[in-house]
Amino acid sequence: MRVRDVMTENVFAVTADTLLKVVATRMLEYGVSGLPVVDGDRVLGVVSETDILFKERHAPERKGVVDWLVHYADDPPLAKLAARTAGEAMTAPAVTIAPGRSLADAAALMLELRIDRLPVVDGSQLVGIVTRSDLVRAFTRADEEIEREIREDGIVRRLWMNAAHVEIAVEQGAVSLEGRVDTEDLADSIVSFAEQTPGVVSVDSKLTWPRRKPASRRRERARA
Repeated sequence: MRVRDVMTENVFAVTADTLLKVVATRMLEYGVSGLPVVDGDRVLGVVSETDILFKERHAPERKGVVDWLVHYADDPPLAKLAARTAGEAMTAPAVTIAPGRSLADAAALMLELRIDRLPVVDGSQLVGIVTRSDLVRAFTRADEEIEREIREDGIVRRLWMNAAHVEIAVEQGAVSLEGRVDTEDLADSIVSFAEQTPGVVSVDSKLTWPRRKPASRRRERARA
């Protein structure tokens, strides 16, 4: 399953000169927690609820250099405190993702960077946005959809195998694999694909493959 399969194509966005009051109003109106900041179709950054909340804070008074050094990481960025427009408040450059990337890649980026959304960019053009909610929604897919993706996208299209060689059962996201394949590497690839399929909670593999026999050695008889 790819980002293009779950992303929202009609993206609400703002320009760099949009006033923060307007940005906050649009977030509430659209029911979103962040908006891409764009110049035409090019993404400049992302302005989020967190960026707006900085306006509710003020720069703390620090008593001396030591106090400033100790609490430096806790202080809000002065540029965000003084921001009046989306361009001044946004986080830039924006972390983006291509529509053909997997949902596992999108989830990894969001978790690693602690962000809630990713603008989807094809080349330099904004084509959509994917959020944590989109990934959670994909996780709730029916067992039949999960089985179909593992079989058709994984075994047939990616690994060029006859799907009849592998029996796949899915129950509440728990995947069971049985069958005989050519190599251990091929079995590992099937398991890996299944584990990364959205909606899968576990994979139990009973796949088997021919064990390689040790090469036979001929004994040379000593000549008399």
